[in-house]
Order: sequence, then C-alpha cells, then structure tokens
Amino acid sequence: MQKRLYVLVALFLISSVIFMSSTFSSDKLIEVEYTQLTKDAKKQVDCLADNIYFEAGHEPENGRVAVAFVTMNRVQDPRYPKDICSVVKQKVNYTCQFSWFCDEGKRVSNSHAYREARKVALFVYANYDKIKDVTHGALFYHADYVNPKWRGLEKTTVIGRHIFYKESNKL
Repeated sequence: MQKRLYVLVALFLISSVIFMSSTFSSDKLIEVEYTQLTKDAKKQVDCLADNIYFEAGHEPENGRVAVAFVTMNRVQDPRYPKDICSVVKQKVNYTCQFSWFCDEGKRVSNSHAYREARKVALFVYANYDKIKDVTHGALFYHADYVNPKWRGLEKTTVIGRHIFYKESNKL
C-alpha cells in the first residue's frame, strides 16, 4: 500500500495535465503517460491491462473500467494479494480467479483493443481513489452467459455482458 502511495504521489508530481473525462465524475484526475511510470508501476499496469483486455476487451469503456475496479478492489481487500499482478494470477485450489490466465493459448496483441485496455488500466491505476466505483464495491463478476453456483453474493450492477457482485454481508 505504501509503495503504491509513493507511485501515485510520483505520478501526481510528474503529471501536470489534469483533465475531465465524460466517463468519470471527478474533476481533479491524474493523466500520466505510460513512459513516465517506474518499472514496477509499468508491470502492475500491464497486468491490469491484460486482465481488462482478456476479460472485457470488446466491452464498452465502462465495462473495461468495471473489470479494472474489481481487480483493484481485490488489491485493497486484505483477503487478496497486495498487488495487481498477484491478484490477476491468483489461483485457489488450482482454479484461476480470472479464467483467461489459465488459458495457455492467450497472448496479448498490439491491437486497438489492447491499447484501449492499457489506457483504461493506466487511468484507473492512477486515479482509483478519485473516481466513482462503477461496480459499487464488487469483488466478483461473470459473463451473462454463465451461471456460477456462488452463494452469499449480492448483485451490484450489470455492465455490458458482465454481472457484478459483492458479498451480501458487506452492505
């Protein structure tokens, strides 16, 4: 957490451009270029971008943002690993938390969809604490064409083809 705070402070100091985005509700957001990041921050943003790309690469922007929020919400939850890459790569009983990660054939391409995923990843990474969580605190989601046997979860929202959930005892 402290390391992430230092990176965010560094991003703030490096960045002199503050912008308004029609997708987000805050008026003092950080805009930073990928090349300005530290090596570790680039690695974390890349893991977040990969997750966005494979989970919601062809969803509307708010769907990509929602996947980024679930990932970041898990980083903030003490029951999950403390960095983005560890959350994305986490397995529980040999089951990947994000199914694409266990797919051996999945490779990132330098496509328009990936560039958009990285743009969202960079924005959410730099502004997570400043922007509205479109998932309302969700830690879980699934595509609308699957029916997991999850229990004890409350649906928070539906965005694109994904349904988002949080634990019902955390209301």
